[in-house]
Amino acid sequence: MIISPQRGLVLGATAFVLSSITFTGAGINLSRSQAFLQNSPKEVIDEVWQIVSRNYVDGTFNKTDWKATRTKYLNRKYSSKPEAYKAIQEMLKTLNDPYTRFMNPDEFRNMQIDTSGELTGVGIQLAQDEKTKKLVVIAPIEGTPADKAGILAKDIILKIDSQGTEGMGVDKAVTLIRGPVNTGVKLIVLRGKQELEFQLKREKIEIHPVKYSYQNSPAGGVGYIRLVQFSANATNDMRKAIKDLESKQVTGYILDLRSNPGGLLYASVEIARMWLNDGKIVSTKNREGVTDLEGANRKALTNKPMVVLVDGGSASASEILSGALQDNKRATLVGTKTFGKGLVQSVRPLGDGSGMAVTIAKYYTPNGRDINKHGIDPDVKVQLTDAQREALSKDRDKIGTKDDPQYAKALEILTQKIAGTAAK
Repeated sequence: MIISPQRGLVLGATAFVLSSITFTGAGINLSRSQAFLQNSPKEVIDEVWQIVSRNYVDGTFNKTDWKATRTKYLNRKYSSKPEAYKAIQEMLKTLNDPYTRFMNPDEFRNMQIDTSGELTGVGIQLAQDEKTKKLVVIAPIEGTPADKAGILAKDIILKIDSQGTEGMGVDKAVTLIRGPVNTGVKLIVLRGKQELEFQLKREKIEIHPVKYSYQNSPAGGVGYIRLVQFSANATNDMRKAIKDLESKQVTGYILDLRSNPGGLLYASVEIARMWLNDGKIVSTKNREGVTDLEGANRKALTNKPMVVLVDGGSASASEILSGALQDNKRATLVGTKTFGKGLVQSVRPLGDGSGMAVTIAKYYTPNGRDINKHGIDPDVKVQLTDAQREALSKDRDKIGTKDDPQYAKALEILTQKIAGTAAK
């Protein structure tokens, strides 16, 4: 199977996929040996097993005897679907891959957010740490209750209301955190060695993936673009932002990918093409070793100097874009090391209304870097202190201004790049 940037391929490190997704059908034809499973709780177990068997990125299934696993779980007796669902979660844990996961019908519906990019909740992107299995905040969504309350990337969720999260999966946590508008939810988080309590009120959240402005600087007008998520409409919004800023004759750009948890693969590729006129963007490789390479198409909207802001909340699709710009020497990266997720998932609906996400490929930067679990190191490291981070969290209007130390450094570097371009 050749992996291409289709809408069904998901790169977000989070259960909140806030965009339209074309879900890939399971497409399983029942053999005689499977026919007896129809209309029984075992049917969905076998359906999940078949999807993993055919598509999972690791042909050794993390050194698991996957055929023996099928026999083990189909030989059990199940009196209900919930029992079968629990067995599926247990079965998938043997892969030791937090991104290959099962969702019951309610959890799967939670994932199917419509194209308006609206949801009800507090605005947290979550992932499960691969080593500790703890629930980690990738990033709060800008302007949401979680963001305003001061929840930060890398916070560990210990409790949701009175329920501990030990051993809890991402989808279960999402179900508990989401709820009706104007209802409350209490989160206990661990930040370093300190436990913090946040009492949040759920809201209807609208996601606007691109925000931009024209900013005056010593080097002339600078275009500042903040991309918060690679959703289905991020591509068009980014194109409009660049064209508008180009019409205003900006001399350079600062692209802010901080706390951007990712999204859709095709969106990251299309946005990279707006900045790169030529060169590789990303390659993906499935378990058969089949590689699909995506590159620029000579349709860049600008070639002006550029700096990109990244941090530990910049994940997956953000890492594809920043990695492509860094490897092609198109932009200087400023900030801190990115999250480190180099895996691609396909989202599949199952016959009973449940669903699953299965890891089907790994991706690599143009220079062949595998950034999974490591992340991308910035060219210029600028670490915020706790006090600086808290100040920006309390006053969001300071983000992307000279009161934002990472932005200030980015502007300094961009000014030098603009001056160098003018000298040439």
